[in-house]
Amino acid sequence: MSDHFRLTLAQLNPTVGDIAGNAAKARAAWAKAKAAGADMLALPEMFLSGYQTQDLVWRPAFQADLRNALNALAQDCAQGPSLGIGVPLLENGALYNCWAVLAGGQIATVIRKFHLPNTSVFDEKRLFASDSISGPYRMGPIRIGTPICEDAWFEDVAEAQAESGAELLLVPNGSPYARGRYDTRMGHMVARVVETGLPLVYLNLVGGQDDQVFDGASFVLNPGGQLALQLPSHAEAIATVDFTLGAEGWRAQTGPRALLPDSHEQDYHTMVLGLGDYLRKSGFSRVVLGLSGGVDSALVATLAADAIGPENVHCVMLPSEYTAPHSVEDATDLAARLGCRLDEISIEGPRAAFESALAPLFTGLAPDVTEENLQSRIRGTLLMALSNKTGALLLTTGNKSEVAVGYATIYGDMNGGYNPIKDLYKTRVFEICHWRNATHRSWMAGPAGAVIPPRIIEKPPSAELREGQRDDDSLPPYPVLDAILEALVEKDCSVSDLVAQGHARDVVERVEHLIAISEWKRYQSAPGPRLTDRALWLDRRYPLVNRWRDRS
Repeated sequence: MSDHFRLTLAQLNPTVGDIAGNAAKARAAWAKAKAAGADMLALPEMFLSGYQTQDLVWRPAFQADLRNALNALAQDCAQGPSLGIGVPLLENGALYNCWAVLAGGQIATVIRKFHLPNTSVFDEKRLFASDSISGPYRMGPIRIGTPICEDAWFEDVAEAQAESGAELLLVPNGSPYARGRYDTRMGHMVARVVETGLPLVYLNLVGGQDDQVFDGASFVLNPGGQLALQLPSHAEAIATVDFTLGAEGWRAQTGPRALLPDSHEQDYHTMVLGLGDYLRKSGFSRVVLGLSGGVDSALVATLAADAIGPENVHCVMLPSEYTAPHSVEDATDLAARLGCRLDEISIEGPRAAFESALAPLFTGLAPDVTEENLQSRIRGTLLMALSNKTGALLLTTGNKSEVAVGYATIYGDMNGGYNPIKDLYKTRVFEICHWRNATHRSWMAGPAGAVIPPRIIEKPPSAELREGQRDDDSLPPYPVLDAILEALVEKDCSVSDLVAQGHARDVVERVEHLIAISEWKRYQSAPGPRLTDRALWLDRRYPLVNRWRDRS
């Protein structure tokens, strides 16, 4: 029996529902594996269907198309390395999250997922059936155990496969990015290696799907937890790793070990990749956004320029009588630095027309936030008109702090199809702007240098909907607000917890109240890339009507 096994790993970016396109990617990767003399090609979890499918996977016609595509893939890849690929399959009336091994023109082995995640963004217990733990399968000289994603986060599956004779653990994954997630994954996988004494391959998807961005960062571990191979994050990659059999068992030969970036770069790359894939996979090639001269829209414009190129980013300044001259100057400066088109449309004419039309019904009523929101809604209408006319996707620009407390106008500045900074607190927005001005990477399509004018980052934030308005007139200062929000949203802390930490009770209770009464706005907000474990969508689901308030 041979003492050598060559495995090609394909960390690739599928598209949900594009079965033919995903199969074509698999064939192209298989051809590279064949050219490399590999014994097997491995693709990640749910690759053929794309991930996550949500209820699309229940459609009988979708299931049939997947089965036909899998059979065709087996036939096309019969003469060469075996191929392992993630795919949902209907078997004996039950739907499973599977990993199919294709060899000799047939579906040789089917592994069915045992542990179905049902927390955070995952709802697999609703979608799939769980099967018993699958044993190892032979691949040439080696016996492979395949815990599928969540299966490897528990010791039982890997332990059972090792006890049944597995000599290598190959873990296909669909694990989306969240800040700090890489260390969590690595900790679990090292534990499996230590427990079983086997080498382990962790193979992850890459690419954006709705609010989730899969960050790749696949790796190979030898017994003892030694890193043998590290693929880059946020990028497609194909690598071949050799395993050799020695006196102590199978070991992976050391290969390339990409350096993973810090959390600011990972966040930024996630937003760029998420936006770019949302556009590409939805059929858009251009975007339009309102550029206010403030830091949020400046960052969104920069992200868009880095995702699809500045020539495809249309910025629009929509000034009113309350727009400060420096805001127009700063927006102009930003667009020039990025190389984006900038147009200006005054909202004073439409505003006068709206106020004239409403005047008979507003007689005797004092001006209030209604008039402020009207300005925002006029801007939203004009931007949506430009989006409809030009076919460019409208980007909205509210940060997580604003989204959390509802400091945004529904049907106004919340208009848009995608929000790249939806999961980025305001204080983090400032940090990311400083980082981008000091950093440029090859994957950024925008220019290098300080593209965001320093004055935009340094000036006090303002919605500029009334004379002399500042955000901290209506909200606590952002460092205070964000500290409270992180405790309430990310950690489920109580009001009394925050008071004990030194926050004023009235401020904490007001923020907690604003979060609760803004839920209906969030239900109607645009999707955006998930950066944390508590993004304000699937991670945190609260009722629209909710009279409970924390008064602990």
